Amino acid sequence: MLNIKNLSKSFSSAGEPVHVLRGVDLDVRPGERVALTGESGSGKSTLLHLIAGLDAADGGTIMLESADVTALPDAGRAALRRNRLGLVFQQFNLIPSLSVEDNLSFQARIAGRHDAAWHGELIERLGLRKLLRRYPEQLSGGQQQRVAIGRALAIKPSLLLADEPTGNLDEATADDVLALTRDLVARTGCGFLMVTHSLHLAGTLDRHVTLHAGRIT
Repeated sequence: MLNIKNLSKSFSSAGEPVHVLRGVDLDVRPGERVALTGESGSGKSTLLHLIAGLDAADGGTIMLESADVTALPDAGRAALRRNRLGLVFQQFNLIPSLSVEDNLSFQARIAGRHDAAWHGELIERLGLRKLLRRYPEQLSGGQQQRVAIGRALAIKPSLLLADEPTGNLDEATADDVLALTRDLVARTGCGFLMVTHSLHLAGTLDRHVTLHAGRIT
């Protein structure tokens, strides 16, 4: 479902190239839940941004199902994010002017893939029924992250990408949020790739890979 071959990316610092990714190879199968760890600055977030088409690679290929992400123009990558990718970040990125219910359905409606039955199931499974009329500023961190996960899964994406999704949560809340995410990912059958610094959380997924010296080990 996700197939990455020989992916490379570098940045310029003080006029000198800094090689972050040096030939990354990675596969994620449909329904597989994969944890990605690595030391700070190892390029974990860079890798997720490349998969999501938020940045361009220097070399290599990223295949998401039949789409070559590395060959798509900006508009094609935006369409891919809208229609086939779920994105969850540490900072939640909810729209402050929208209610919980409208945040939940935002991406699905834009993509023309709103499913009322699935929307209702997400509300129940994520424990959001009593929060639908609230706004993000009225929610706890754990509640906001539940909304962000629901929004990402509302389109039934091919792949869910999560960058330190529990980094702002206490350990107990992080465990609860990730348990819900694992269950909902299994329900949709999408792939799941999560960047985390927590070996404990990494151990709860199907597979754990590490990014070191620009390569997957």
